Amino acid sequence: MDEMTRKERVIAALGHEPVDRVPTDYWGVPEITAKLMSHLGAKDDIDFADRLGIDKVMVVDPPLASGRQNMWDITYKKVPLAGGYGYYDEPVFFPIGDCKTIDEIEEAYEWPRPDMYDYSAVGEQCERYRDFAIEGGYTSLTYHYTMIRGIEQMMVDFIDNPELARYILMKIQEFCYEHSRRILEAGDGRIDYTQMTDDLGSQTGLLMGPAMVDEYLKDYYDQTISMIHSYGSRAFHHDDGAMTAIMPWLMERDIDILNPLQWHLPGWDLKEMKALYGGRLCFHGGIDNQHVLPFGTVEEVRGEVKACLDALFHDRTGYILAPCHNIQAITPVENVIAMYEAAREYS
Repeated sequence: MDEMTRKERVIAALGHEPVDRVPTDYWGVPEITAKLMSHLGAKDDIDFADRLGIDKVMVVDPPLASGRQNMWDITYKKVPLAGGYGYYDEPVFFPIGDCKTIDEIEEAYEWPRPDMYDYSAVGEQCERYRDFAIEGGYTSLTYHYTMIRGIEQMMVDFIDNPELARYILMKIQEFCYEHSRRILEAGDGRIDYTQMTDDLGSQTGLLMGPAMVDEYLKDYYDQTISMIHSYGSRAFHHDDGAMTAIMPWLMERDIDILNPLQWHLPGWDLKEMKALYGGRLCFHGGIDNQHVLPFGTVEEVRGEVKACLDALFHDRTGYILAPCHNIQAITPVENVIAMYEAAREYS
C-alpha cells in the first residue's frame, strides 16, 4: 500500500478502510507537552506533530467573545501535584452547588449562551489544520453538571430530586447542542468528529446503573448524535473506567468512536470488544497511562503497544492508537517517544 497522508490515514480508520499503518493521536497535560516540545525543539502544535511523527487529530474551538472567565463561570485553583511535576486546575466554587430549587438557580446563575462565542474563528482554525483530521464540538452532560454543582450533589439530585436534575440537564443540553451545532456549521464539512461523551465508569464499574443512564441521558444522546450525523461528522464517545456494561446502550445510541479504552480495569477484553463492535466502532486510545506510560520501562511500553495492535488492528483498520487519556506530567519523555516508535514499527 502507498504511504498515506496523516489526514487520509485517520479518516480511513474512522471509515473502517485499510490503512498503511496505524494512525496515532496525542493527548497530554500541559507540562508533558511542554517537556516534549522542548525535547523535540518544536515551535508549535503542527511542528510538534511533525517532529514526533504522529498523525494527531487537531481540535478547533471558538474563543469566548464575552468577559466571562470560562464557559460555565467556574472558579478554579491550581493544585500542585506531588513531587513538583505540575498542577491541576480544580474547581473551588460550584456556581449552583448550594441551590435547592430551580428558582434559586434562575436567580443566582447566568447560563452560558452561544452568542458568548466567536464562531467565525472556527473556519480559520480549520484552514490552519487542513492537513489534519479535525475534532470540533463537545457535549458532556454529567461532566458539566459536576463542574457547576459537584459530583456528590449530582448523584443526590438524580436520586432525591429528579425534577431539579432534569432541569439542569436540559439547560446544559440546550447550550451544548447549539454550541456544537454552530461549530459544525462554521466548519463547513471539515470537522471529522464531535464529542458526545460522559464518564460513566469508575475504576471498578459503572458510576450509575444502566436504567438511570437511560432515564436521564437517552433522549439527549439521541438528539445530539443525530445532529452530528446530519452534518456528515462522527460521534466520538469518551468514557473513562470500567464501563463495558453500558456498551449495548451506547451502541443503540449509534456512537462511531470509543475512547479511551482503559482495558486493564475490570470487565475489559480488547479482543472481545473488537469482535463484538469492531464492524461499527473505531477504537481510539488504549495505551495505559495509569501505570505503563508513567512507571513502566521502554520495553513495557512497547509491549503495551503490541498488545493493543494485536487486539484492535489485526484487520488493519478501525483503530487510532493513543494514550488512554492525557499523558501525565510524571511520564518519562523516552516512554512517550517509544510508544509512537513502536506503533510505526509494529504496524
